[in-house]
Amino acid sequence: MKQHIYLASPHMSEEGYEQEYIKEAFDTNWIAPLGRNVTEFENEITAKLSAQKAVALSSGTAAIHMALKAAGVRQGDVVFCQSLTFSASANPIAYEKAVPVFIDSETDTWNMDPQALKRAFETYEKRGIKPKAVIVVHLYGICAKIREIREICDEYTVALIEDAAESLGTTCHGQSTGTFGDYGIISFNGNKIITSSGGGMLLVNTSDAQEKAAQVLSWATQAREPAPWYQHTQIGYNYRMSNVVAGIGRGQLRVLERRVEQKRAIFAYYKKHLGNLPGVSFMPMPEGTYCNCWLSVMQLDEECPLTPLDIMRALEEDDVESRPVWKPMHLQPVFADCDFVSLMPHLHIRDEQMGADSSISGQLFAHGICLPSDSKMTDEDLQRICEVVQGLWKRA
Repeated sequence: MKQHIYLASPHMSEEGYEQEYIKEAFDTNWIAPLGRNVTEFENEITAKLSAQKAVALSSGTAAIHMALKAAGVRQGDVVFCQSLTFSASANPIAYEKAVPVFIDSETDTWNMDPQALKRAFETYEKRGIKPKAVIVVHLYGICAKIREIREICDEYTVALIEDAAESLGTTCHGQSTGTFGDYGIISFNGNKIITSSGGGMLLVNTSDAQEKAAQVLSWATQAREPAPWYQHTQIGYNYRMSNVVAGIGRGQLRVLERRVEQKRAIFAYYKKHLGNLPGVSFMPMPEGTYCNCWLSVMQLDEECPLTPLDIMRALEEDDVESRPVWKPMHLQPVFADCDFVSLMPHLHIRDEQMGADSSISGQLFAHGICLPSDSKMTDEDLQRICEVVQGLWKRA
């Protein structure tokens, strides 16, 4: 039987760094959400990315939630959010009973379109509404037009939250994603470029980063007041990362650069062996950026006789895992009543089966497929995947 090939799965260090830190946590009996690993993981992330402060949390979703609270988002507030993303980018807006407004993508980076964002600001300004925050996502490790988006947020004095859950190791002109915004989010979920089995990190880059980080830490530990008894003046959350999980993360961080190179090599292999197929293109690599290539994503043009679902089914038959591109938030039933801002003049359903429309994000979803990007794959695995895909074109 052929061995199953995963889309992306945990890849522990070959040297066993993670075991060293986990052993220390057990040997010292610090396995709770405190301990040296938690503190040092925060310090090491801060140093590696040149962030001001970092708070280790239970997930990237928790980090987005805390970023929204730190930015002052409350019930009824408007938050502009990238539409082409995983729902974890948007769900925390609903946690605070705020109002998400989704922004379309552009083709240069597949991420939030600065022009559409500007239009959203102008439209809501005419209504007398100022959003409390903007959430931009660096999709699949591709850096958004973050400098332009930062300038727009500065112009309107609105907090910028960078969802860098997929882009750890990606830089723009030498600066790490997650450090351009007032707040940055990292995920260490099991499928990410490095993993702590779960967990996330909130980066705080504001002028009052020390105070903001302290407030987030309080919220994340049930907002307990410094009294001899259990006293609470605010609602808190159980969001802190454990010392064991942080130990895994510290070990993984030591091989981050290696994992980035492996992911980039996978992308280069696909582009070399599949990039010449008719109707095929791959995700962009914007000038001045260095992409971690967390997932390698292929696009099919409208003239292509095959669909992403055709490729997914063929790979599945060969016991190979793949995925469609994220379905945009403005097309999700749970957010059906939310506003969506796009530069596309006429939005209409272009794919009844998938529910994709004619927006940029809708078309990226309709024509995109995430190929296996597991950093443990061999050249033989990659050859096997490419032969399956190439075979479809030969039969088409």
